[in-house]
Amino acid sequence: MYTVTLIPGDGIGPEITSVVVDVFEHMNVPISWDLVEAGEKVIEKYGTPLPDYVIDSIRKNKVALKGPITTPIGKGFRSVNVTLRERLNLYANLRPIKSLVGLNTKYNNVDLVVVRENTEGLYKGIEYKIDDTACAVRVITKNASDKIAYFTFKYAKENKRKKVTAVHKANILKITDGLFLESIRKVASQYPEIEYEEKIVDNMSMQLVLNPEKYDVIVAPNLYGDILSDLAAGLIGGLGLAPAANIGEDAAIFEAVHGSAPDIANKGIANPIALLSSSIMLLDYLKL
Repeated sequence: MYTVTLIPGDGIGPEITSVVVDVFEHMNVPISWDLVEAGEKVIEKYGTPLPDYVIDSIRKNKVALKGPITTPIGKGFRSVNVTLRERLNLYANLRPIKSLVGLNTKYNNVDLVVVRENTEGLYKGIEYKIDDTACAVRVITKNASDKIAYFTFKYAKENKRKKVTAVHKANILKITDGLFLESIRKVASQYPEIEYEEKIVDNMSMQLVLNPEKYDVIVAPNLYGDILSDLAAGLIGGLGLAPAANIGEDAAIFEAVHGSAPDIANKGIANPIALLSSSIMLLDYLKL
């Protein structure tokens, strides 16, 4: 029996997480849930949307299923998702994108995975302002780039994927994206059975719209991966259908990537498909 941290979240989160709990119960999945609350509903009591007991539960159980959490804008709180990734060192964001049978979309042949480095780049949030000039610092390290490179090729091999595409803007950002590419190329050379190519991020965006069937596993730094994974979700019908995992060496969080949708909460119309798909990823992770 595995114990998994369950974070219902805000808005439609409690509704869609309860669907997963019901399905697992009916399927006799050997999982017990450690229920913890986070998000807007706990701010008044704890002064934060992410109390320490949430982090403690995930560290203890190693695995979590998370509903969407709203971070209040303009109130001084850091993004809950970014904070979880940093504090638990969840360095790999995994976003499978696959066409669903019976769903009428522009494409019916999409089957790709976006792997995103999750801990650095512009999302470090290092910003400052001097007079009327604002600056942001983009951090790319060899250590983090090596880790995401090994994760990507290991994932590709284990899942019988045939090609990895590294996305970059090294034609302009020669030092930071250049360092990222050095790591990816080094690891790619250790997997000769997997085809390897590189695409500049703006061209990659166009190619995903024109020929999504040509791509298999895409690996990118944080910002590019964030944008491309949402673009790719649009190819199969939108974020409401897209699962995700944030994986580190000591913990993993599985979640839907859509928002909390408070406008449709408690109306019985929230679509649980994305979180159900994420829960399947969770079962695969636990080898159940």
